[in-house]
Amino acid sequence: MGTQARQSNKLSKLAMLIGSALALSASSSVTFAADSSQTDSGVTNTVDEVITVIGRSENTPLNIAANVNIIDAAAIEMSGATTLTEVLRGQSGIQISDSNSGAVFAMRGFSAGQAANNTLLLVDGRRLNNIDIAAPSINAIPLNQIERVEILSGSAGVLYGDQAVGGVINIITKAPNSAGGGIQVSGGSFDTYEGKGDISGAISNTWRYYAAASYNQGDNYREHNANKTSSVLGRLQYQTESDNFFVETSYYDNDREMAGSLTKEQIKDNPRQVNPFNKDDYQHEMTTAIRTGYQHQLTDAWSLGADINYTDTQVTGISWGSPSKNKRSFLEFTPKAVANITTEKGDLNIVTGIDLSRGESEFDWGRSNVQKVASAYAQASVPLTQSLSYVVGGRYSEVTDDLVDGDVYPQGIELDQDAHAFELGLNYRPGTSHRFYLRADDNFRFAKVDEQAYTSPGVMGLKPQTGRSYEAGWDWSPASHTLRLSLYRLDLEDEIVFDPSAETPDGGKFPGANVNADASRRYGSSLDWDWQITKMVQLGLEYNYIDAEFTEGVNEGNQLSWVAEHSGRGYFSIDANQNWQVFTELLYTGERFIEGDNGNADPKLESYWLTNLAINYTRDAWLASFRVDNLFDEQYVSAGYYSSWGNGYYAGTGRALRLTASYRF
Repeated sequence: MGTQARQSNKLSKLAMLIGSALALSASSSVTFAADSSQTDSGVTNTVDEVITVIGRSENTPLNIAANVNIIDAAAIEMSGATTLTEVLRGQSGIQISDSNSGAVFAMRGFSAGQAANNTLLLVDGRRLNNIDIAAPSINAIPLNQIERVEILSGSAGVLYGDQAVGGVINIITKAPNSAGGGIQVSGGSFDTYEGKGDISGAISNTWRYYAAASYNQGDNYREHNANKTSSVLGRLQYQTESDNFFVETSYYDNDREMAGSLTKEQIKDNPRQVNPFNKDDYQHEMTTAIRTGYQHQLTDAWSLGADINYTDTQVTGISWGSPSKNKRSFLEFTPKAVANITTEKGDLNIVTGIDLSRGESEFDWGRSNVQKVASAYAQASVPLTQSLSYVVGGRYSEVTDDLVDGDVYPQGIELDQDAHAFELGLNYRPGTSHRFYLRADDNFRFAKVDEQAYTSPGVMGLKPQTGRSYEAGWDWSPASHTLRLSLYRLDLEDEIVFDPSAETPDGGKFPGANVNADASRRYGSSLDWDWQITKMVQLGLEYNYIDAEFTEGVNEGNQLSWVAEHSGRGYFSIDANQNWQVFTELLYTGERFIEGDNGNADPKLESYWLTNLAINYTRDAWLASFRVDNLFDEQYVSAGYYSSWGNGYYAGTGRALRLTASYRF
């Protein structure tokens, strides 16, 4: 009865919150307010022209009480980057771990092992995160398919629920809004070759299509680390003034050799060598995805919509000499209602909906799980005056795991858990060029199948990880500058981590276990400045500070592992003339403890700088780009893991050259 009472109380609170939001919209007087597009100095400001869907509804970044950064297609092209990992490295405080098999992105101070579970990755709002601990396959989205990338730094537990703890990265792909296409070829270091193409057009006044394909192969920096990667995507879209329907399907195939970790001595001797015990290791991942959605404009203010997403993935491979096979599938249904009501005091925005998902994961060694998640949420952004608004929201989620593990739960076990999140924020815009915001947002995440199946004896299911994020920020956007400053604090309880010193599960094959860790907190700040010095010259600087430590237990006062206290990025772009442009960026990652060293026993890994250079040539519809990553061939550790058996290190990629040519029509 106690559990039912608690759940009933949480549902009642959410129902009251939804009712309050709807009541606010019903009581607002609807008028058409004038919209100013001039800055205080009289110069046109184009910041509000950027549309974002981070808020699960169309909005502008400065109207959201949160730290949102947009990387558009022009910025991607300017950088000369050829992968999404290159685009995201160093942006918005993102710290990367790469074990030479694919990058993991950490935001707001999480270790590499936690990053994939605490940073939510989306493609057009569709979740990429898996129900097991495998990191999302970010390379499944080639750059020629990307319109822009939206990065929300900080918790988003109300809008997205599970795993939206440190931040959300939403990748927006191109839609068939115009006729045309493009083709791109490139080649470079380590016998890398790549080809991409896309095309879009109209079938009729209301039906349009988009198709894209890519292929990449290369030996990569390490020995025995070659890959062959391909993807195809097709989209059909129907659009009228009141209705929008689409259906999309894609296929992704990545076959990569795995080089394994090295000792510190092996790294110094030859960072490119393969671990002798991993000479036969590989991983082959094949994913098919189907997505469809429909949106109807019910009235001038209200729209109704729903998406259905399904992915099916098969992973085969050999790890440390042992063959393995893993199948996983994920089905998601996300109906929602969105309102944008113009009132005398400004725009009233409401989004409310239900998220339903069913994920299944099956391993060939006797572990399987079916995870079902059901959530309800509501968020309202309410104007108090023309310049001041507040946001309020809530979410309630329930999860059920039907878990079987040959060692730990041979008879199977059903785990039922729930979590909730509330949000409150203020957004103040005294003028079109200034914005101040305050925000408090709860967050949570549920344990993955791998985590629930490898716990110490007597632990029957890990508790949900819960936390709260506090943030304050200021944005200043005059005609030629964009300056963003944010300060935040993130408190977590029952953080789900792997503890090498925990009691090994019955039948466990390696020491340690997944645990609910002691409480931890993270303080941080970020400063981001972009300056259009002249029409031809652009400069940008970013600095991020994180103080992350345990606040309770045996590790109290210790720093969290794999979190660099200082990191930053700077770039400089100059257009020599209408055809030639030079871009250079400098990335800094400070010293940090190796992943898993929660006792801070070993010395910190050294800090490092990476310098990238791109020279771009454009003429009409042609673009040629020459990019050098890690220009000065810096030797660094891109991933590392602490172990009582001996630490394992992965070498970062050395100097790499890439020549790219493309044509748009």
